Amino acid sequence: MADYQIINPYNGEQIEAYDFHTREHVEAAIELLKKGRVTQQGTPAFERSNILLKLAQLIQERKEDLAALITEETGKTISDSRVEIDRAYNTALASAMEARSINGEALDSDAYPPMREKIGVVLWKPLGTVLCITPFNFPINIAVHKIGPAFAAGNTILFKPGPQNKRSAELLVELCYAAGMDKSVLQMLVPDIDATSHAVSHRDIHAINFTGGTAAANAIAAKAGYKKMLFELGGNDPLIVMPDADLDAAVGATINQRFATAGQRCTAAKRLFVHSEVFDTFAERLVAATAKLKVGNPAEDETFVGPLIHTAAADEVEGRIQAAVAAGARVLFGHKREGNILWPTILDNIADDAELVAEETFGPVVPLRKFDDEAELVSLINSSPFGLQAGVFTQNLALAKRLYNQLDVGLLAVNDGPGFRAEHFPFGGVKESGVGREGVSYAVREMSYQKTLVI
Repeated sequence: MADYQIINPYNGEQIEAYDFHTREHVEAAIELLKKGRVTQQGTPAFERSNILLKLAQLIQERKEDLAALITEETGKTISDSRVEIDRAYNTALASAMEARSINGEALDSDAYPPMREKIGVVLWKPLGTVLCITPFNFPINIAVHKIGPAFAAGNTILFKPGPQNKRSAELLVELCYAAGMDKSVLQMLVPDIDATSHAVSHRDIHAINFTGGTAAANAIAAKAGYKKMLFELGGNDPLIVMPDADLDAAVGATINQRFATAGQRCTAAKRLFVHSEVFDTFAERLVAATAKLKVGNPAEDETFVGPLIHTAAADEVEGRIQAAVAAGARVLFGHKREGNILWPTILDNIADDAELVAEETFGPVVPLRKFDDEAELVSLINSSPFGLQAGVFTQNLALAKRLYNQLDVGLLAVNDGPGFRAEHFPFGGVKESGVGREGVSYAVREMSYQKTLVI
């Protein structure tokens, strides 16, 4: 029997079965990538840029094929999958632009005594070989966020997609090769746990760029040794609605940033803090808008909420909802399940220490939390071990600035939700939400080092 079966999350049908790669495959791939470093050294910046431009074009040309694969593999709605491919196009395009503008600086040694009459030329150089590990929820765009900047910087890449995403990842790698990336520069493997551990600790892997969960990140960090690590981990991201908020805009952001992708994204609006002055009105409008969403087959254009990635994930989210309800939470909408589909669910009166809100919950559920006091709000948000992103709806710029200074997060979006992301903005959090920053130009530098020539 094969090691892994790719199961369609919506209908339960097996898509493919395959065996994981082994340590021997890892060794062979890394040996080839070592040779590829010479290839990268001989590939000028403009050529790397042109290859990434071609990749962007190919991604756009194969948009429907890539989107269909994502929907089959993950249950993401086809409309969401198409949006992801549009973002991946932008990421490849931004990587192409960045490849041409990786600039250093010149330093005058005589800024401090003694006088030495030297000039220091500081340039960015590639780290070597980067192990790029991606999750299931944005299998193409996150992969391009790793492969694009790593390639632009001049690295070679060992790409490990989520096992569910093998087919979409294979198509992406085919497009990379068709765009001009040499096979000695990019290798894809889906290794078993032992082989993955071997890759993580391998002396010829110089950096690890990982998106996923905290437990896996801790295991990687324990094995990696002295390597550059770029970790984009979980979040328990708050969306704050103040009395002066545009409530319709806040409702729209809540729906788009919590119920899209069935709530399975690190920046989803996972905790809704609504001021008591507008709480009832906001809740009423949110329920009315949620009731209009189409739930069901992710392959249909009109579907807004599809299934979770697998049964275990649906079980976990449903269990947290049931535990909250048993402890006194009130169901305002939803709390219905069919297979791996959880209907979008809205709750209030939830204890602050309930697992549903204290932990990162990867599913289409909105817990509403009434508040009055700004200091209490900040304390509640900062008590989380996570600190990825946050959003606030308000017209009060002074308040927004205070929250920006006080909240332990990597980004605060004003009059938008915590799910805001632009491919060229820095992306990452604090505390258990990760180490380092993605966002194309920032990722290039995370996967590079500074080297100085003194003349």
